[in-house]
Amino acid sequence: MSVLSIVIPVYDDPAGIRATLESLLAQRTSHDYQIVVVDNDSTDRTPEVVQSYDDDRIFLRHETDIQSSYAARNTGIRNTDADTFAFVDADMTVPDDWLNSALREFETADADYMGCNVELTLPDDPTLAARYDHHTGFPVEGYLESQQFAPTCCLFVRREVFADVGLFDHRLESGGDKEFGNRVDDAGYTQHYAESVAMYHPTRNSIADLAAKDRRVGRGLCQLQRYHPARY
Repeated sequence: MSVLSIVIPVYDDPAGIRATLESLLAQRTSHDYQIVVVDNDSTDRTPEVVQSYDDDRIFLRHETDIQSSYAARNTGIRNTDADTFAFVDADMTVPDDWLNSALREFETADADYMGCNVELTLPDDPTLAARYDHHTGFPVEGYLESQQFAPTCCLFVRREVFADVGLFDHRLESGGDKEFGNRVDDAGYTQHYAESVAMYHPTRNSIADLAAKDRRVGRGLCQLQRYHPARY
């Protein structure tokens, strides 16, 4: 397989991007891969954290025109000529065999679009909000089966898919993963769920964090109906 690009959008999350980069740099693999971090106009030290790594696999790009994680991902896609993309969110971590396992599954399934298994990790002394978030989980398999999409925090896509159906809709605050996945499904590409390929996402640990997520998802649903009324 040719070079793979791991695209990570980030905004004001120095600790999260450090944790993610540490786990990605620790991969035990013979595959060529690069990590494209796209800073979405952070106001803190996030870009400096990325620049502190002296590793030729890491590339820092910037998306300052549009405040949107989807716009940042599009910038990452445009700034590499890789044939395959993996999308990971800042603050996520992966085991050291993640890349080998994911690429093996991707090729074995002959998939064009693949979602991985996301497991939520609790802190040592979890709050009630954290326990609730952990219980509700990330039902990636259900999303793929019933709604034909995988979240962009755990997604593999071939470049040819983007060339055919287009990039993510940067106008959406939330739901861009669903809208893109639906276009991919409509175009007849093979979607796959990789149950054995685990990735780890920390729980949201406060009621305020859960409420902010719900508000963002709600605004995304309204935007889906506004920008794509024929489907949503």
